[in-house]
Amino acid sequence: MKRSVITGTGAYIPPVVQHNTDFAKQVFYAENNEPLPVSPQVVVEKFKQITGIEERRYTTDDLNTSDIGAIAARAALEDSGVDPESIDQLIVAHNFGNVYKHTIQSDAVPSLAGLIKHQLGIRNPQCVAYDILFGCPGWVQGMIHADAFFKAGIASKALVIGAETLSRVIDMYDRDSMIFSDGAGAAVLEYKDSSEQGSGILGMAAQSHAVDEVNYIHMGHSYFPGSDPHVRFIKMKGRKVYEYAMKYVPLAMKECLDKNNIPIEAVKKVFIHQANEKMDEGIIRRLYQLYGIAEHPPHIMPMSIHWLGNSSVATIPTLYDLVRKGQVPHHQLNTGDVILFASVGAGMNINAVCYRY
Repeated sequence: MKRSVITGTGAYIPPVVQHNTDFAKQVFYAENNEPLPVSPQVVVEKFKQITGIEERRYTTDDLNTSDIGAIAARAALEDSGVDPESIDQLIVAHNFGNVYKHTIQSDAVPSLAGLIKHQLGIRNPQCVAYDILFGCPGWVQGMIHADAFFKAGIASKALVIGAETLSRVIDMYDRDSMIFSDGAGAAVLEYKDSSEQGSGILGMAAQSHAVDEVNYIHMGHSYFPGSDPHVRFIKMKGRKVYEYAMKYVPLAMKECLDKNNIPIEAVKKVFIHQANEKMDEGIIRRLYQLYGIAEHPPHIMPMSIHWLGNSSVATIPTLYDLVRKGQVPHHQLNTGDVILFASVGAGMNINAVCYRY
């Protein structure tokens, strides 16, 4: 049997550390353009209690999303030992293209995938490079795309990248700006004969809700009074996103397991999009409750949000790379382990992938 197997991973972790204390003197405003009625220090402390974020990473001014995506891609290719010229699909998940520092315009022409292919020096025209816009679940969706192309006989090797520089699209007067960060992660996926344990992608689930939910995460003007209404930043309805994720993400994860006959007891690790610590803890708790299990196993959900923040499409591939290479305490992967990738984000979109290590 052939399966889609991850043969190499890489990540770019930006060097600029932005601590919570760096926001402690920032005046935050509400959606009605009125200052929040509490001090910035109180806002920051409550933010930490809810999200778990203590610091986040921003990239340097000279690098753009395509640049950091190429760095992660090179690391993944080197880790896999795959010849870059043999890559059939080069898939890049992002949401905002290249946003040059101190500018307000997003640049996505040519595609980031095209730019990264250029930076990697891949000359093979049969290496098809394209972008995916799927909100934060973009990288997981890229893996789903690659797996589908493999099964269709169109490709056998793919490079799937998730990269974002959210620090350049945040409204500094919005307390939600503290959530977002920069980063990039990548994986090489190959369609190959599976091992005796049956390693590779076992199945997937994906959903899009775009009626009442379509504007839960959107672009909007700054909350600062008198700001230019023509300049827009990333905005989200936090409570709506939380409620949506808690309701639908566990169901998608369960669908992924059930339709592939994988018992919940077989799952060793769950890699959830690093958006909010309390939300992720709630999602994993509800997943196990759907199976009538009150308590989930300890150390099943690695986290990086405390020090990396929410880098959108980059959170899962970055976290997976860190765990795979033994850089997250109390977490390791062993041959035969069944793991879950799951994400939620703008669209609103949800997906999950079952994978045997």
